[in-house]
Amino acid sequence: MTLQTLDMQTRETPRFSIIVMHGLGSSSDDLAPLCQALDLRPVVERVGGLRFVLPDAPVIPVTINNGMAMPAWYDIRHGDLRQREDAEGLRQSQALIEELIQREEQEHGIPPERVVLAGFSQGCAMTLLTGLRHARPLAGLVGLSGYLPMLDSTEAERHVANANTPVFLAHGDHDPVVPPTRALASLAELQRLHQPVSWHTYPMGHEVCQEEVGDLTQWLCELLVKIG
Repeated sequence: MTLQTLDMQTRETPRFSIIVMHGLGSSSDDLAPLCQALDLRPVVERVGGLRFVLPDAPVIPVTINNGMAMPAWYDIRHGDLRQREDAEGLRQSQALIEELIQREEQEHGIPPERVVLAGFSQGCAMTLLTGLRHARPLAGLVGLSGYLPMLDSTEAERHVANANTPVFLAHGDHDPVVPPTRALASLAELQRLHQPVSWHTYPMGHEVCQEEVGDLTQWLCELLVKIG
């Protein structure tokens, strides 16, 4: 299976790719406004253009939604996100994201060290799952309103290539979908593993706010200009 993507780029020959994954029941179109809101002109002016690659998740039945088929990176089987995790579905989508990373290098000449993985909610879970296990260094990982899936196996499966990859994590203090306690448990595990994490919280629910966009913009600009 090959993922369909919505692609946007700032110049004809971009130097970086940001792969952005949506949440449960959503689509690539829903995250396009977020990508457009990021003011990455300092990156473009100093080091060159970049691509946004927004894949659409497979359509699968989702247990917690009465088995209704919808775009999802993996099944949600229980209200407690640590219970009955869909390890098979997670790994299948991980393989699809790995293919996207490879495609950026093969078709656009952008190697993994110039690729940022990013995602919202389930997309955040896929970012952390895939990014920490990727066999080549990535530029950075961005997780919004999500969590670290398969938390207990992360240490054993994390690849040394991305042990020092910078991570931006953001969460709403009043998130009713992914409880802050779940996000904090993810943060604690990453910190225990000495992963460099920039942690941000906002007085919001399961959403994205303007302050968050500003913080992410600054983080991305500093990261990508440093890589050069």
